[in-house]
Amino acid sequence: IGAGSMKPELLSEHVAKARQLTSKPLAVNVPLLYPRVEEQLEVALKGGIRIFFTSAGSPKKYTAELKKQGCTVVHVTSSPELALKCEAAGVDAIVAEGFEAGGHNGRDEITTMCLIPQVVDAVKIPVIAAGGIGDGRATAAAFALGADGVQIGTRFAATQESSAHDNFRNAIIKAGSGDTRLMMKRLVPVRLLRNGFFSAVEELEARCASKEELAELLGKGRAMRGMLQGDLEQGELEIGQVSALVKDVPTVAEFVQRLRQEFDQATRCFKGESAS
Repeated sequence: IGAGSMKPELLSEHVAKARQLTSKPLAVNVPLLYPRVEEQLEVALKGGIRIFFTSAGSPKKYTAELKKQGCTVVHVTSSPELALKCEAAGVDAIVAEGFEAGGHNGRDEITTMCLIPQVVDAVKIPVIAAGGIGDGRATAAAFALGADGVQIGTRFAATQESSAHDNFRNAIIKAGSGDTRLMMKRLVPVRLLRNGFFSAVEELEARCASKEELAELLGKGRAMRGMLQGDLEQGELEIGQVSALVKDVPTVAEFVQRLRQEFDQATRCFKGESAS
């Protein structure tokens, strides 16, 4: 469950809803840049969550306390240097996210193909690959680079069960190879789909606007306005570069089955070589 900028009460509702749908373990992703992060963590803990993915900040402040409460903590990083710091802070695993990823991102602009092996070589804890992974081929590539798992975002946003607005799902399907860009690096780096809000940010950045001007333009609720309410012109549309490969809106079950088939096909030649 991506807590994002959810108010604590909305996060509580999502946790409760997910509990009704499955008996399997649940995890919550909490970006540490939001002011109500401590309330979000408290709500999640009360809801029985014991797996936390933290991002957009240092995990030092919360990892020790969460682990005291029996939690598994995974932190999202964008460089091998940050991965080492997270390992030293006591996290259980790393999500190494290349700058192809949608949403909040690192400033280093290290691509997934370059980032994953660097992080795998740097740390001793498990590494989960993220950024630009939307099918079985990319999943196979991530494992070939040494990852222990993958994290997929954009492709799941364009599924029938996704909470994304139909307008946003349709925009993902129509996206081309150059229709996203990493923006607002002076404030909070985020990969956005081109629209009216994107153009306004682009104009401010072209004249070297201050952080304050960017923050004023961003305001509050932009992401909800775009991705959940369907305002394709003035909403914040966070999506990854892999959106250019998304051409339909399957069910989650259909997508996962397809993912497995693509993975098996991508790795079949390697299995054949090893067998010979």
